[in-house]
Amino acid sequence: MSQTYTYHSFCPYRVCPLGAHVDHQHGLVTGFAIDKGVTFDYSATDDGSIDVSSANYSGEAIGTVTSLPERAFTWGDFLFGAVFTLRKSYEITHGIKGIVSGSLPVGGLSSSAAVILTYLMAIARANDIHLTAPELIKLAIDEERNYIGVNVGKLDQSCEVYCRKDNLLFLDTLDDSSRLIPENPVMPPFEIAIIFSGMERKLAGSAYNMRVDECKAASYALKGFAHLDYGKFAETYLRDVPKGIYEQYRDRLPENWQKRAEHYYSENERVKQGVECWKKGDIVGFGSQIFASGESSIKKYETGSPELQTLFDIMRDTDGIYGGRFSGAGFNGSSMAIIDPSKKEQISEHITSEYLKYFPNLKSSFGICYCATADGITIT
Repeated sequence: MSQTYTYHSFCPYRVCPLGAHVDHQHGLVTGFAIDKGVTFDYSATDDGSIDVSSANYSGEAIGTVTSLPERAFTWGDFLFGAVFTLRKSYEITHGIKGIVSGSLPVGGLSSSAAVILTYLMAIARANDIHLTAPELIKLAIDEERNYIGVNVGKLDQSCEVYCRKDNLLFLDTLDDSSRLIPENPVMPPFEIAIIFSGMERKLAGSAYNMRVDECKAASYALKGFAHLDYGKFAETYLRDVPKGIYEQYRDRLPENWQKRAEHYYSENERVKQGVECWKKGDIVGFGSQIFASGESSIKKYETGSPELQTLFDIMRDTDGIYGGRFSGAGFNGSSMAIIDPSKKEQISEHITSEYLKYFPNLKSSFGICYCATADGITIT
């Protein structure tokens, strides 16, 4: 007999068409929430017990809100991290029991942020805690940085909270100011393709944190060269350094730091140009900026697994794709593309046949799905 739960929640995944790898440097980003994500059916427990299972992974997350288990580096860490993070600010006496499921494979769609937001909202609801949108985002970032151990920016959480269907989110991560820009009536129909490489992404322990440090190192050095106040290393960002300062001293940077900074400054420009294309309904121009972002991510930010780099090359040679790039940090996972819906069948056939020529061993895990834009998580 199936369990009946009190609450049902859904948090969407997100894609970032433009603004890749710059949110942790207080850059400009864009995003869509998509109609695929994390579903959680749950009830509160009066005795503080926690008992959650996953439809996607084996095992259970079992504990209490007052006695959390040690980190096991499994999916349950995200749940216990939510309790740990909320306990910093609130009294938590009620636990939760339920079942969580994700509708797409892990990798590049901010699935970690989506599940963290889901758990934070569930535990808050069980304890009659009412979180504002900015507070929810801040808590989710705190958990991922200080419990999970990934030095993320604000993009993922902001998209999954603020996005709205048929709108492009334009976010300045320096001051968290944002705008929702509706589709222009002249915009041709489009859909979002999610192309899973067949290789799941793992951010913690990857080169993600190293890339963040390289960006910070570039900022710190540029401030020193220009005799600017550079303060603490942990509190320095490329957004602090005017582009003119970078252009003046770029040749004094180590090659890798220079490349990371070059990506940052050029990506901010692509965001601005892409937003203007979106406003005008110019899907072709918008897509060309996405392709340019993908190329810079590979050549300047130097991320993208061999599988994702191959997908990128194939996407650029596929009729019906306006623009595409790998989604997320590029350490395996998925790619995203803005596509012409009338050519979905041809797109799927071409990408699948070309990709599996290179990686026939991934046939069983490779996949393509098509999504629409969606609203962010409902704050209750």
